[in-house]
Amino acid sequence: MHFKYGYGKGYKEFDIKDENVMAELSQNSVGYELTGTDEVRRALGDPIGTPRLSEIVKPGEKVVIVTSDITRPMPTKTVLPTVMEELEAAGAEYKDITVVFALGSHRKHSEDEKRYLVGDEIYEKVTCIDSDVKRCRMLGTTSRGTPVEIFDIVADADRIICLGNIEYHYFAGYSGGAKAIMPGVSTRGAIQANHSAMVMDAARAGALDDNPVRLDIEEVARFVKIDFILNVVLDEGKNIIKAAAGHYLHAHREGCRFLDGLYKINIPGRADIVITTPGGFPKDINLYQAQKALDNAKHAVRDGGIIILLASCTEGYGEAVFERWIREASSMDELVTKIKSNFELGGHKAAAIALVEKKARVFIVSDMAREMSEKLYMEPFDSMEEALDKAFEAMGPDARVLLMPHGGSTLPVVNK
Repeated sequence: MHFKYGYGKGYKEFDIKDENVMAELSQNSVGYELTGTDEVRRALGDPIGTPRLSEIVKPGEKVVIVTSDITRPMPTKTVLPTVMEELEAAGAEYKDITVVFALGSHRKHSEDEKRYLVGDEIYEKVTCIDSDVKRCRMLGTTSRGTPVEIFDIVADADRIICLGNIEYHYFAGYSGGAKAIMPGVSTRGAIQANHSAMVMDAARAGALDDNPVRLDIEEVARFVKIDFILNVVLDEGKNIIKAAAGHYLHAHREGCRFLDGLYKINIPGRADIVITTPGGFPKDINLYQAQKALDNAKHAVRDGGIIILLASCTEGYGEAVFERWIREASSMDELVTKIKSNFELGGHKAAAIALVEKKARVFIVSDMAREMSEKLYMEPFDSMEEALDKAFEAMGPDARVLLMPHGGSTLPVVNK
């Protein structure tokens, strides 16, 4: 069988014998009628748990639209014009609208990147800025002790609208919803406090109601009023096939239910070899982001098996604290032990990768220097052919292979 998978802004191709292929995980067949802008317009016209956005916003109010940064596949430039139509119907003027890119702990954008994210027309008409951890205001503390420290432009807004895409998150359960605020426009200390609950068993992909990280995120809405959300679900071609608009909880849950039908994939058993990839740019821009595809793959590989991570990672590790933890660690066990006793944002992803490596060997095909991969206890290869040859040598010629071409999106579930 021949495979062609996204890699950076291009592709990597490779072959595997038919008899070795256990399954290639692709989205489930789900029913939908509208796509793209048409589906966004439908959702905005029929919001869940709130009036229409055009009925919420009043002329003269300061409106902030919080949306994703460049590391996320959220199609802001597709969604935003329709949201702007609703705001114009409400009497809002461009001078009163600000688009805030939710950086969380990520790097700042260039002006060209901001323009790319929102499109030329909106970039020219509306103020578009990055969130800034140095300009945050303390608004309170959640019941779990997380400080609610929010970017002042958002905190001071009369109306807050949150945009985002919904996909699985390895410890927050799902992306989307109030996650645009926490961690999106919060301080590093606040994010660290929230994310420290990731070591708890209930903090896992696909979990909501008992997930301590997600519950803490949503408690932030007690201090920051989220007036409206517009979340989308993307298919494997990054097309919008579902939009959920309205209340930050109820609309989000509707989107999560749709995602489960689309991307929770039943598998007959765990494989000897799992090939996973984020699916190309922007999800494989660095290892910090590509880690999500690796984490989902752990649910599909048998103990002692091999995961091959195909991810360009042209920006290397992608996060300073993540890199420091990798550079300072002397073993996988040290990373796992350290995160439990001294949680630090950034280090959490190094520990998460180490937990996967304690279950299976991790091979990587990337554009990173070999020593960068080896320092994180991965085995680097220059091509998929070399990685596959080594994997079959280790696991035997009859090894069963499961492929995850959209590893960051698909959640394998073993049939019981």
